[in-house]
Amino acid sequence: MDIVFDQMLIAANRRRALAQQGAKADFLLEIAAQEMAERLTVVERHFDEAVELHGATGIAGREALATGKIGHLARIESNAAFAASGEDIIEAESEEVPLAPQSVNLVLAPLNLHVTNDTPGIFIQIHRALKPDGLFLAAIPGAGTLQELRDVLLSTEIELSGGASPRVIPFADVRDVGGLLQRAGFSLPVIDAETYTVRYDSLFPLMKDLRAMGMANPLADRSRKPLTRAFFMRAAEIYAERYSDPDGRIRATFSIIYASGWTPHESQQKPLRPGSAKARLADALKVEEHKLKQ
Repeated sequence: MDIVFDQMLIAANRRRALAQQGAKADFLLEIAAQEMAERLTVVERHFDEAVELHGATGIAGREALATGKIGHLARIESNAAFAASGEDIIEAESEEVPLAPQSVNLVLAPLNLHVTNDTPGIFIQIHRALKPDGLFLAAIPGAGTLQELRDVLLSTEIELSGGASPRVIPFADVRDVGGLLQRAGFSLPVIDAETYTVRYDSLFPLMKDLRAMGMANPLADRSRKPLTRAFFMRAAEIYAERYSDPDGRIRATFSIIYASGWTPHESQQKPLRPGSAKARLADALKVEEHKLKQ
């Protein structure tokens, strides 16, 4: 397994972001939580036991509970500091799902699966923890997220030093996530993406928000050389030149993939066997059928 992300740094970034809750930079998590809850409301099922995986503020769990679709919700977090006053949480590392096999009906994963080194393994762990006909619902930052920042930082570093190191993490696309669901054994997968554009006065409040979200660069092979003020000033100029609106504010793109999958159960719809159709396609289309010559 390739080590792409520094898990110790990610944990430190998340704890630092928790201490800055007053910064109001958790708007993406709020958007994802509300969208996941809306998707849950249309599911004609009640989930007795649900789990929220590394949801930071816990808003995804709270929004899900508010739908009335959940009996009991547990939270899994990397540190007890993420618990609300009087709340008990299950402590585990970000790449562990410490649940007994077939012990829960619903697993929620809000904006946390984009920085895992063994994402296929986590999907398999989640599948194992779900009871038959259990639901996995995730929101995952996807391809296109921070594409402007990626371009600007790369261009700035090439211009000033003649080389470049990774500054923005790679993000999966919709097909990648769909493949992960299928490989893990989930049935009836549904995957789509929503794109959100956030505007800032300049590069600097964007960078401040990313730090407050716990999204500072966690790549294992990141450059350890500190960036200078001159670097960021030039980056801000390039950002404004390439990605600003007529009013001078810059754009930042965030794409979130929403994915769901069920653990197999005999009650679920299954594809028809070849040759089992009871109606002819030609009749449905009202056309004449012509058999091919052998």
